[in-house]
Amino acid sequence: MKFLKSSLDFYIKSSVHVALSVYSLVRMTQYMFSISEDNASLFFAFFGTIVGYNFVKYDALARTQKLQMSNQLKAIATLSFLSLIATGYFFFQLERVTQITGIIFLVITLLYTLPFFPNKKNARNWAGIKIYIVALCWVGVTVFLPVINENIIWQKSILILVAERFILVFVLILIFEIIDLKHDDVHLKTVPQQIGISRTKKAGYSLLIVFVILELLKTPFQLTVFLLKLGIASTVFLFMYFATEKKSKYYTSFWVESIPIFWWVLLLVFG
Repeated sequence: MKFLKSSLDFYIKSSVHVALSVYSLVRMTQYMFSISEDNASLFFAFFGTIVGYNFVKYDALARTQKLQMSNQLKAIATLSFLSLIATGYFFFQLERVTQITGIIFLVITLLYTLPFFPNKKNARNWAGIKIYIVALCWVGVTVFLPVINENIIWQKSILILVAERFILVFVLILIFEIIDLKHDDVHLKTVPQQIGISRTKKAGYSLLIVFVILELLKTPFQLTVFLLKLGIASTVFLFMYFATEKKSKYYTSFWVESIPIFWWVLLLVFG
């Protein structure tokens, strides 16, 4: 049992789980636009997520707190290094315009993490901006990269997908912010800190309604896809409804982050 818990903790802390969520959303984008042979953007997104998230999570600790390297952290560092090599390999298989787009989102990630300007905090600590940066990066990696790499002409369906993806990630982050409320620095000014848990949940519910309505704007309308989306929205609603500061770390770091994976599996089975 202890081994299973240790394995689960490593799986989560090494960012493999969140990378699978990103992988699932990229696959969904490919499914929606009939992109069947673009493994470059798919695996660039997967391995890049491992590198990016681990850099964000452990860079500050390593620089400011002289983080001691436990065996688990050494394993995470090794995985991150191998993922960096894989990210570089798939980066050079991308189209030039996709590479430029990837670099743009890399800069955003670095801005999010590193204090570039003297006596200034990184963007992660800029009041109220964190949630928008994270949601934007997810949209960029899971929508922009595969669409641009395939040279798909921008159309209404892509804009709808951008809005849909941004809303989904935004609401999922709201759940994280509710759970982390008692641990977050008050100066971060997260949404729950500014408007309270009750209003945050109401905002999340409203966004989920928009999330579902967006499916009705797509052409051609697919009933199965709509019902799956309604089911996912209902699942997110329940996670939002039951979110409290007393929930365990697995509530968000495993279960909430599993929602995109769950959605992709359902689409494979029923789509």
